[in-house]
Amino acid sequence: MMDFAHLPLDFAGLLALAAGLGWASGFRLYTTLFVVGLAGKLGWIVLPEGLHLLEHPWVLGAAGFMLIIEFFADKIPLLDSVWDTVHTVIRIPAGAALAAMVFGGQGAEWQTAMAILGGSLAAGTHFTKAGARAIINASPEPFTNLAASFGEDIVVLTGLWLMFAHPWLMLVLLLLLAVVIAWLLPILWRGIAGVLRGLSLPRPTAMNRPM
Repeated sequence: MMDFAHLPLDFAGLLALAAGLGWASGFRLYTTLFVVGLAGKLGWIVLPEGLHLLEHPWVLGAAGFMLIIEFFADKIPLLDSVWDTVHTVIRIPAGAALAAMVFGGQGAEWQTAMAILGGSLAAGTHFTKAGARAIINASPEPFTNLAASFGEDIVVLTGLWLMFAHPWLMLVLLLLLAVVIAWLLPILWRGIAGVLRGLSLPRPTAMNRPM
């Protein structure tokens, strides 16, 4: 484990942290809370004062408990989509709140701006993830779902490392990701609409099946 405790969080570091927390919350909120809080608690990283709450044992315990539930719920087809639907009203405001907390003490204008940034990134990643999973779940085999879920775990953990180790690289990647999400979301929702139309079409019976 690399030690970033000696690295000061300059403006780029704070911005990467705020944007990164918003982005990661859209994928894995509880993993984000637990990993960042534990890293701060163990002294591996220095968190801004506004995020010290994540290091509290009760917060770590609650985040760790929910992390375990989410880990398994996200691996089960259809249940993962139900989980995503419920968390539409949780991940997005949580991403906004975490981003704002990074700039705690910097003034209401900065906190508001970061809340907008974090909430927007959380919404983009959440709806992209939920849309992709809905399409994947149209397939009866579970292996694609498992591969997607484990892939998301790896991506989130890598992103959490990058936002502390290489904040400028993280900012560039998040900018590119925002462009990709803006392009991908309409495609995903058209795909979901096609799946729903296919499910609603009546199946041919022996009476009306073409000879």
